[in-house]
Amino acid sequence: MDTSRYVVGIDLGTTNSALAYVDTSVPEAERRVQVLPVPQLVAPGEVADCPVLPSFVYLPEAHDEVPETLALPWHDQAPDFVVGAYARERAAKVPGKVVSSAKSWLCCENLDRRADLLPYDRTPPPRRISPVAAARLCLEHLRDAWNWRMAGDDASLRLENQDVMLTVPASFDAVARELTVEAARLAGLNVRLLEEPQAAFYAWLQAHGDDWRKQVGDGDVILVCDIGGGTTDFTLIAVLDDGGDLTLERLAVGEHTLLGGDNMDLTLAYTMAAKIQREQGIRLDAYQIAALTHACREAKEKLGAGDDTPQTLTILGRGTGLVGGTITTQISGEELRAALVDGFFPICGLNDRPAERRKVGLRTFGLDYAADPGLTKHLAAFLDRHRLEDEAGNVRLPNVVLFNGGVTKADPFRERVTGAIRSWNADPDYPIAILDRHDPDLAVAVGAAWYGIVQRGGGVRIKAGSARSYYLGIESSLPAVPGFAPPVEALCVVNFGLEEGSSADVPADGLGLVVGEPTEFRVFSSTVRPEDQVGDRLLDWADDELLELPPVVAELPADAKTTGPAGALVPVRLRTELTEIGTIQLWCDHVDGAGSWKLEFDIRESAE
Repeated sequence: MDTSRYVVGIDLGTTNSALAYVDTSVPEAERRVQVLPVPQLVAPGEVADCPVLPSFVYLPEAHDEVPETLALPWHDQAPDFVVGAYARERAAKVPGKVVSSAKSWLCCENLDRRADLLPYDRTPPPRRISPVAAARLCLEHLRDAWNWRMAGDDASLRLENQDVMLTVPASFDAVARELTVEAARLAGLNVRLLEEPQAAFYAWLQAHGDDWRKQVGDGDVILVCDIGGGTTDFTLIAVLDDGGDLTLERLAVGEHTLLGGDNMDLTLAYTMAAKIQREQGIRLDAYQIAALTHACREAKEKLGAGDDTPQTLTILGRGTGLVGGTITTQISGEELRAALVDGFFPICGLNDRPAERRKVGLRTFGLDYAADPGLTKHLAAFLDRHRLEDEAGNVRLPNVVLFNGGVTKADPFRERVTGAIRSWNADPDYPIAILDRHDPDLAVAVGAAWYGIVQRGGGVRIKAGSARSYYLGIESSLPAVPGFAPPVEALCVVNFGLEEGSSADVPADGLGLVVGEPTEFRVFSSTVRPEDQVGDRLLDWADDELLELPPVVAELPADAKTTGPAGALVPVRLRTELTEIGTIQLWCDHVDGAGSWKLEFDIRESAE
């Protein structure tokens, strides 16, 4: 897609999704990132352009809505679902019919993410869809909005034919990333993935052009603090002097932390439910708590926008008649801060760690939220795990911060983060620079679009070379010898320093791939053999040179007509790709072109 006219960035967010693009048909000096206003239902029969598409899917029953009022300009026939602003509005009134936070469910390991399980409730709602389907519906809405507004009758301009960058949390595991790609493929899109914190930083680079070098200097360590609706991501980027020119190199990314705005909304809901019971004598049931959670989200976002006035929260009563009435209460700015600032951004030391939750023998299936809501504790653990030291051995903390994510709109939250970093430094006057930023709802999409331009050679790139070399074990075909295992060679498939986003052919002949039955692939890494190159085969190595990692177990499909029966050995050539999201994709191509198989494993998880 590198020849497409548009380079598109899509942020498939937990709370909001957005699309930005660059028109490459204009002269290079005039290229700018633009945001697509997304047409969507804001009320029955009322369509409006909005800068973002709320990531909510409303699944009404036949009697809930007049079908014709749910149609959008590109529909020949009104659908039986709604994505966007109106779906979000309905969430506070009929939470059992609205899917929210589907993105968080994509990384829920204890459930089948392709199964119809959302909206998730112990009392099954009338309609359910899978997390993958919910992501697909959001992407299809963006696709259709683009095609209606930007492509018209020109098939070459349809979103399906553009170069699309789709963002994911840096902490997404390999399965969640693959499911995200699957949702995009079901929507007809061919995408490349990019981590959200990197995208946010690319948005900052795009906004400042060559002047970015005036705001940071050699030796600076930048923390990208991305706190979204469902996840929290931390990334460290170093500013280095490379022969008199400043360059950027990513040093570390955080582990998966299911902690963000959703947790805050739920905290507020339980706080206000207790207030309602205390002041009005009404005990809310689970359905009403769900509705109150959506109402609290709006109050939290108004706080983030600087509105400190008391917010009214209204939910439906549960009377036995046709109309059960409503329940109303107010939440003040003081109550918001007490519940959220101290609860989620506690004052702590650099040696403090998030509390671990003791596993209960029986529990319900659902999202595996972080046990400790203290985001500052998670930050302390991240900085200690990826400890940087100066020449004197002192801890070197970030001195520049770029905030991203809807949660960080609120000044009190940002102040707690920077205050924590400052307090962890021996110098009480430790200076911390805060980088200005785009609208957090749009920055990731903007940065993803700009990254696509950088990929085409149009800007500064963040270096993210592999800190290790990686090898696959190749078993010899020698005959069995009693008491001895067949010798294993180590084939280098990723060399030390290989840039993420790079690919290479692996020059290794005479290899056969077992297909049609479960097979184990041995994987090794090394930090002490920087001279090895892709394709090198090690016949022997010292015990401390290679570290064996957990094996990759896969069953690669067989085709009786082209590959032979299950267990057949297929002659293949290899090519490898180190993706922008920290995975190795090893492609095994049949030498006669009869098929291709992909192996994938996460080198960051392996490194941990």
